Amino acid sequence: MEKRVKQLERLIEISRSLNSVLSLRPLLHMIVTAAQELTETEACSVLLIDRATGKLYFEAATNLPGIHSIVVPIEGSVAGWVVQKGQSLIVDDAQNDPRFDFSSKADAQSTFTTRSILAVPLFSRDRVIGVLEAINKVGGGKFTEEDVELLTVLADQAAVAVQNALLFQQSDFIAEMVHEMRTPLTSVVSYAELIQRSGLDFSQYAKFAGIIEHEAERLIELTNSFLDLSRLESGRASLDRSPVDMATVIHMAVNVLKAPADERGIVLSVETPASLSGVMGDAQRLHQVLLNLVGNAIKYCRQGDNVTVSATREGDRLSVSVADTGPGIPADALPKLFGRFYRVPGAAPKAVGTGLGLAISQQIIEAHDGEISVSSEEGRGTTFTFTLPVQMDA
Repeated sequence: MEKRVKQLERLIEISRSLNSVLSLRPLLHMIVTAAQELTETEACSVLLIDRATGKLYFEAATNLPGIHSIVVPIEGSVAGWVVQKGQSLIVDDAQNDPRFDFSSKADAQSTFTTRSILAVPLFSRDRVIGVLEAINKVGGGKFTEEDVELLTVLADQAAVAVQNALLFQQSDFIAEMVHEMRTPLTSVVSYAELIQRSGLDFSQYAKFAGIIEHEAERLIELTNSFLDLSRLESGRASLDRSPVDMATVIHMAVNVLKAPADERGIVLSVETPASLSGVMGDAQRLHQVLLNLVGNAIKYCRQGDNVTVSATREGDRLSVSVADTGPGIPADALPKLFGRFYRVPGAAPKAVGTGLGLAISQQIIEAHDGEISVSSEEGRGTTFTFTLPVQMDA
């Protein structure tokens, strides 16, 4: 009885914490961590349904590397059964349950062995928006009705918090997007009005038309980046999960940007070992990250500066760094760099991008169960580093 009281008290405490978090990714991590604690299990995961496609995605997990953003079929999966029935489900012998067919493939990808599962639906306004799963009771025991009750109550609180976070994220992001679009739209309207005036010669028409074209292209780039980030943040972006040769990805990105670096008198080089460990992931998305990081370094460096891309293995992680000898970044700006539309004060003449590149890069790396960070000192350069789980040998 005393243990039960403590569990309920802890549940109330967790519920209060969930309702105070409006950022989706930290919220989902908090939910799976709380679920693992309350159910005393080896791992937990949360899956959400994409409203646009109806597909079910792994969004967060504890102790299940490599499964983020995996699409889970409604048919042939435990989570799919829970979504269809809108009921909780205990699977005591997962390996011999036909509903575990897909999950066994997820096990192979995450190098985790599932023995038993407790899955409960996440309800919002009588609609299932996802599934919360607890996996393998610590010590090998079976799930009980108390476990079902605890996880169900947590799921109810989690569903409300997730919906609030999604609504906040959407409204906040749209407000930022509208604000960023106002400047190029104003330019388009202003120069279109000038073109309609009489008395302009051909060179002026051509100049104003060129400005309108440039601002329109900027709007297209901004919109595409906005949609890309929105899909990544909501989990709707489907990432490939295949073996990736990071040495190849690094050299491809450097080859693309070698010409712009040479034009600006910047030395671009690569330092990687002869044999570099591979990772599981989406090669095109990781290429996108490197293009952004190296491209930014070139953009902000001065003639004669160096940009070096290096990679090393550190235990079970692969570390990739993009280091430059440029002007550096003020210390008070570092914590804001990965924010949407953030630009370092004073960098306006060089900040010609969308202001979303680093935010998108962070989402891509985190979707690969990785981390990205930055270190810098004014006058002594900047280094961006991301780490990814190494592909384990079979």
